[in-house]
Amino acid sequence: MTGGDGGSGTDARVPRGDDVGGLSEPVVPAEAYDVALLDLDGVVYTGQRAVPHAPEALERARAAGMTLAFVTNNASRTPEAVAAHLTEIGVPAGPTDVVTSAQAAARLVAERFPAGSPVLAVGGEGLVEALRERGLVPVVSAADEPVAVVQGFAPGVGWALLAEASYAVGAGAPWIASNLDLTIPTERGIAPGNGALVGVVRAATGAEPVVAGKPELPLHRESMLRTGAKRPLVVGDRLDTDIEGAVAGGVDSLLVMTGVTDVRALLAAPAQSRPTYVAADLRALLGPLPRAVPGAGGGWVCGGWCARVDGDGPELSGGGDAYDGLRAVCAAVWDAGGAAAVDVDRAVKTVAGLGVSVGG
Repeated sequence: MTGGDGGSGTDARVPRGDDVGGLSEPVVPAEAYDVALLDLDGVVYTGQRAVPHAPEALERARAAGMTLAFVTNNASRTPEAVAAHLTEIGVPAGPTDVVTSAQAAARLVAERFPAGSPVLAVGGEGLVEALRERGLVPVVSAADEPVAVVQGFAPGVGWALLAEASYAVGAGAPWIASNLDLTIPTERGIAPGNGALVGVVRAATGAEPVVAGKPELPLHRESMLRTGAKRPLVVGDRLDTDIEGAVAGGVDSLLVMTGVTDVRALLAAPAQSRPTYVAADLRALLGPLPRAVPGAGGGWVCGGWCARVDGDGPELSGGGDAYDGLRAVCAAVWDAGGAAAVDVDRAVKTVAGLGVSVGG
């Protein structure tokens, strides 16, 4: 996996996707990082149910001294509601443990406009509360002359409110979106996300919003300010939000394969979306968690496996843990130029031979 030294900020080596080397010794993330910035959907829970092994792994990580912060692009619910849901599924949490894209969006508005300013809120209670927390006044009509429009996902957002947002944005109001996630995972399958609703206002106005959520930096900044993290680890299931946001923020990341990303997408990931670590689930926080490193005889080694690209596809030799094999194949594919240079279908078949579920 990509390199990094366990730190963040100016004193740490930023993990980049084209830097597939790294430290040779496995790490225990709960000991090497002070804060886990955890995505929720697909990482800790899916719908109303905990992801398998998540509650136990997070309890052990806390016991090892790691602070847990639950960072979500979903702006529909309040931190109190999110914390209550987490507690119900066996992950004790309080409102201050939760950081939302609605909070990041509200800070962007509050830094530009004074307290008491009206803001058109296109979303749910989580967005409304975040605006009020910053002293702003949520409104629901362009006739209220809002200084800005803030849009976040909520299942109840309908045509009328989207139309009000379009009127305000069309009249020149600054427009901030909590996130551009096109989809969200639910217990019944994949459903439209805030990005799909943003597309409605975009189509009506031709405008583009400022984005507060992952992979953009405002939510990362909000998380750092609220947690005081010095050595954070971003933990997520999406390459284009969680991992890309971590790379943009210059911090290490862990991709867990419990959500939307499958092996094909991981192997084909562009340089800006490649994680520092890959693991099956949150038990990886307790480590030891390895990364692939260059082999003495060429190729990329992880555990008992060695992968190298022969022609346009990877060759894998050795034995051991299946995920070590996946890590070695990823490193070899990325080092060889990624999807532009390597037959990803052949690479997926190689990984499937390890017994790792490739999805898709």
